Amino acid sequence: MSVYTNVEPHQLENFLSYYNVGNLISYEGISAGIENTNYFVTTSTGKFVLTLFEYFTDEELPYFLDLMAYLAENEIPSAHPLADKKGQYLQHLNGKPAALVQRLPGKDIQQPNLIQCHAIGCSLGRLHVITTKNTSLYRANERGTHWWRVTANRVLPVMNQDDAIFLKAELDFQAQYQNMNLPNGIIHADLFRDNALFEDNELSGIIDFYYACNDAFVYDLAITVNDWCRLENGQLEIARVQAILDGYYQNRILNPIEKQAWFVVLRSAALRFWLSRLQDLHFPREGEITHIKDPTVFRNILQNHIENKEQYLALLEEYK
Repeated sequence: MSVYTNVEPHQLENFLSYYNVGNLISYEGISAGIENTNYFVTTSTGKFVLTLFEYFTDEELPYFLDLMAYLAENEIPSAHPLADKKGQYLQHLNGKPAALVQRLPGKDIQQPNLIQCHAIGCSLGRLHVITTKNTSLYRANERGTHWWRVTANRVLPVMNQDDAIFLKAELDFQAQYQNMNLPNGIIHADLFRDNALFEDNELSGIIDFYYACNDAFVYDLAITVNDWCRLENGQLEIARVQAILDGYYQNRILNPIEKQAWFVVLRSAALRFWLSRLQDLHFPREGEITHIKDPTVFRNILQNHIENKEQYLALLEEYK
């Protein structure tokens, strides 16, 4: 959500004229995130988030916008896209596809407590259940195993030797588990702490569905656990993991195959974000406001998973 495309006031005013949202009062760029250009927009009728899509095409975007609308209409706290005066979610601004969505109340959290972890696990479980009822939406995971290999080949030449050896070993490990028959459907695929909003301990919104795709549910759970439960040294805080699992199990129960795959998907989730952060660090995109995150965080998480395999596998045995 860095600002790559600058928007002038008169351009935004013209864009807003296609919606029934009143007059522009103020707007500001959002620096968090890395993929799209985002602005907070305040008008005479309310507060919104404007997104300009830097890479997605008009053909790709209905998946995300229709998904957000579907979730918001089915008791998942998420931002509903605004339809323009012609009933369309998708518009254009400065030559880029663009959408206006509700700005949800609350703020993201840096150190989630057990109540907040339980809430995010509960909503993630419900999301996985609710989306199985919508068979009209499908999108392959574009940051899956093929992307891992392509990205690794790009970053390996600029990595230090020890990290390069570690990365190659993990890719070889993951290659052994690419045909697991895991329950799958629509997943968020990026449910980090900065993509959830809270008012005190109440979850007010899940945001940024632009990595959403169809993949294994347990992989989505692992992505969430890796971020929400990590300590500074890369270890997972077991109490927070249990809180997320307790919440998740209120809506969906992992089957035996998913439990067996838990160790693998914890590692694959760490690998995916280590690779993306390495790419962003070594091959940054130009933007007016940029926010590049430290790849070492996920390198340490991956290392920790390898060293604590038995502990994390034993944890799931408590859940029947």
